[in-house]
Formats: sequence, structure tokens, C-alpha cells
Amino acid sequence: MGTLFTRRSTLFLLLAAGVTSACAKPKFESYSGPEVTRIEVHKSTRRMYLLHHDQVLRGYDVDLGFAPDGHKTQEGDGRTPEGRYYIDRRNPNSAFYLSIGISYPNTADRAQAVTRGVDPGGDIFIHGTPRAFRRARDWTAGCIAVTDREMREIYAMVPMRTVIDIFP
Repeated sequence: MGTLFTRRSTLFLLLAAGVTSACAKPKFESYSGPEVTRIEVHKSTRRMYLLHHDQVLRGYDVDLGFAPDGHKTQEGDGRTPEGRYYIDRRNPNSAFYLSIGISYPNTADRAQAVTRGVDPGGDIFIHGTPRAFRRARDWTAGCIAVTDREMREIYAMVPMRTVIDIFP
């Protein structure tokens, strides 16, 4: 009787684990389409595009910093930077699901901050959206946020050193 109970319990646990893992979405996807050569972010329309040269591969609605108008000039201003940057890091263990880093601040950003005697800030990313912010608008500290599903796709598609142009 004890052996039968143990076998049934083990079988039940294995089946439950299989169902759970079959339902779980994989965090990492693969991508084999055209290379993403550039990212464009249009702050005024809250849209981001992944491009292969001039061909749009994907488009996304985005949330921005909590004070999105204008270029980021200092830490804590809540603005999303504007200008040309590049993807300089990847974080598979981000607090915001997955994230890819934007090279802000660049040399010009640092120089303007020095002349004003302020910290330009940093740690600007494209990242996912935690459950608490899924209905919020422009909630980040200056980052660009998409859904977690979209972030899986973006993480798979965008290689390091990809140019990102962020427009007003």
C-alpha cells in the first residue's frame, strides 16, 4: 500500500510539473529574421520601431519617463533622453523582466552636466513592465517600457551596438 501511494504521488507530481512547465512562457526567444540595424523611438507618439535599414520590422507602443517632454539633462528629472545612442548592455536578470541598456549619458550629455554642476544620471534601458505599472502611463524614471511579451521579442532581435535614435 505504501509503495502504491508513493508511486501515485510521484506520478501526480511529475504530471503537475509537466503541465506547469508546458504553460510557462519561455523567457528567452530566438530570432532568425533580418538583422535589426537601428531602433527609432518617437516620444511624441509613444512609438518604437525596430528597423532593418529603412524597413520597419516591428513597432511597439511605449511608456516613457514620468516627465517625458524634453531631453534628459540630469539625474531624477524623469525625462527620457533624446538623440543618437547605441545598445551597450543586456540584463537577463532585470528587475523589469528583461532589459537592454542605452548608452546614455554620452560625451555631450556629460559635458552639459558638468557645466551645470549636476549629475547627468544614467541606467537608461528598454525594459518590460511590472504588473503594478501595466495600466500606468509614462511611469519610468527615464527608461522606455514595453510589455514583457514584447520585451522577449526585442531582447531576441536587438544585438549589442545597435544604434538607437530617440526623437522628441
